[in-house]
Amino acid sequence: MTTIHPVILSGGSGTRLWPLSRASYPKQLLALVGAKTMLQATIERAAALAGAQAPLLVCNQEHRFLVREQCIATGQTPAAIYLEPAGRNTAPAIALAALHLSEHDPEALMLVLPADHVIQDTAAFQQAVSDAAIAARAGYLVTFGILPTGPETGYGYIKSGVPLATEAPGSGACAVTAFIEKPDRATAAHYLAEGGTTWNSGMFVFTAARYLEELKTHSPDILAAATRAWQGRLQDLDFCRPGNVDFLACPSDSIDYAVMQKTTRAAVVPVEFGWSDVGSWDSLWQIAAKNDAGNALQGDVFATQTTNSYIRAESRLVAVIGLDNVVVVETADAVLVMQRTAAQEIKRAIEHFDDHGRSEHLQHLRVYRPWGWYEGVDAAERFQVKRIMVRPGEKLSLQMHYHRAEHWIVVSGTALVTVDGKEVLLGENQSTFIPLGHTHRLANPGKIDLHLIEVQSGSYLGEDDIVRFEDTYGRTA
Repeated sequence: MTTIHPVILSGGSGTRLWPLSRASYPKQLLALVGAKTMLQATIERAAALAGAQAPLLVCNQEHRFLVREQCIATGQTPAAIYLEPAGRNTAPAIALAALHLSEHDPEALMLVLPADHVIQDTAAFQQAVSDAAIAARAGYLVTFGILPTGPETGYGYIKSGVPLATEAPGSGACAVTAFIEKPDRATAAHYLAEGGTTWNSGMFVFTAARYLEELKTHSPDILAAATRAWQGRLQDLDFCRPGNVDFLACPSDSIDYAVMQKTTRAAVVPVEFGWSDVGSWDSLWQIAAKNDAGNALQGDVFATQTTNSYIRAESRLVAVIGLDNVVVVETADAVLVMQRTAAQEIKRAIEHFDDHGRSEHLQHLRVYRPWGWYEGVDAAERFQVKRIMVRPGEKLSLQMHYHRAEHWIVVSGTALVTVDGKEVLLGENQSTFIPLGHTHRLANPGKIDLHLIEVQSGSYLGEDDIVRFEDTYGRTA
């Protein structure tokens, strides 16, 4: 039985799925298809493979607690979680994983999976990985080519050459003769009619040593910077932080440009396993369950005289009347209405928000923290109101504010409040006041979630007015 090390890349931002996907809570952390988040579905899919070892994850440092929590919720304890201080694309991220694995086994077989893909046919996926492993053991860098279902212009294409029947018998793999950039529709239609081309899935199988060798040959600057960052790594709770300066100095490049398009050892396994990268609302509509009118509806939705549309309500009633081929997505603080095929235009909206100092593309009203979450309820000059949830056994940092005082009212659960070293237990309907400048902490010593209302008042109410003295989650540094 072949031992496989899943490497799951969870660094994407998923901006084309705004307003559901945001910088602080991107699409791989969302349950877009089914009850599991996309990250959890990827972890479980990899874990079901014969010979699969504990997954190694690479993610943005801002998502670290969410990624760990979702991984553990699947019953999997990760082999490592590497934190990127900033995104440097896939080539450096995979290099960190290869360096980690090669320390103990240079021939470790890596299965590289983006965290935000949908695969509907698990059995076909498992067979494809088994086939790819044969070619990878023969020294190839193997990718999976998705058999096209139409002249898609949103994917790169792979042109297949001769089968590797001699070097990797039974693998079904072919040598790659060319990687082709995203084509226009006429060119894509030509590829479809001609045959011999597949969509580039962005999933790979190779040994750690082989990847590092090819990276050294074709992109030595990436390997050098990634190696320095890996050698300067620091362990932080359950996370591994590569050297900050060296990783930020690493060139940003994808594995396709850095290695796959340059190597002479690229191979492709053509596959059909119900794949989608869920790169847009249109692609999500395509794989979603639909009613007789072709509408994919989720949440509290009323739709009439409407066809072939994706309509999603997160927090209130949404009614759509007399529209065709549209996307309507409602969240607590933003609503998107667009033609279903106008996915690229969302980028303009994100740029507008960024240019005008908006935050709706960065985070939801509900902001997740390692101890639970908080959610804005109301705000005006010199005050704001929040809902706060603290999970059992968790606690906020020991902190102080220079510009605000806080009132806490317990709605349910039990709160252990510490102010200037003095502790008090509060139950339902009890409250306390934290004066400006006083050191304080909130903890949940109970067995159920703690819910409370926080009323802040003062001259400045920004989240950066926090001085942390002690923190369970290592955020004081």
